[in-house]
Amino acid sequence: MAIIATSGKVHWNYFLALEHDLELASRYVEFCNDNMQTYSVEFAHLLLAASSEVDVVAKLLCQQLDPPAPRNNIDQYRQVLTSNIPDLPAMQVFVPRYGLQLTPWSNWASATNPDWWRSHNNVKHERNAFFQEATLKNALNAMAALLTLVFHYYRFTLPGAATPLLPKDTTRELQPTSSLMLLPDDHYYSVRIC
Repeated sequence: MAIIATSGKVHWNYFLALEHDLELASRYVEFCNDNMQTYSVEFAHLLLAASSEVDVVAKLLCQQLDPPAPRNNIDQYRQVLTSNIPDLPAMQVFVPRYGLQLTPWSNWASATNPDWWRSHNNVKHERNAFFQEATLKNALNAMAALLTLVFHYYRFTLPGAATPLLPKDTTRELQPTSSLMLLPDDHYYSVRIC
């Protein structure tokens, strides 16, 4: 039997799988400001997995936006991404079910890397000393960052688009839709409620 490779929307599907895991975690820890510093093995899993995928998608997006630019680390991604997507540091992600609003790339407005990214590195490389940084807040922000990058990646790379797709056309192509996290309303043809 031959295995046929498909190009599919693997990064979108991976985001949706992680989002499902995040949604399951909400059954045990209420997603609210009082619990943002709660840390756990599950939040470590989500922080590490989402951040790792951010690294993958950021590299691909940088390659699409500025092929000759170096893209070996988060600092180089920041230079390419903020030059080509200037509104990225201000881009918000919403978790309407819990009344949360996240701005995962806000640190990039001041040319520093996001707090959740630093925590990801700490938990990844020195978990014994920094496990308490595997928090709900960092997991949510890493997931929100992943959503924004996956959105932009497909905006620039979906087949048949000679120019970047409009935000609404991009989200229309990302099916099935996300069930927990949303981009701003003006990124959808109809108002979404999760």
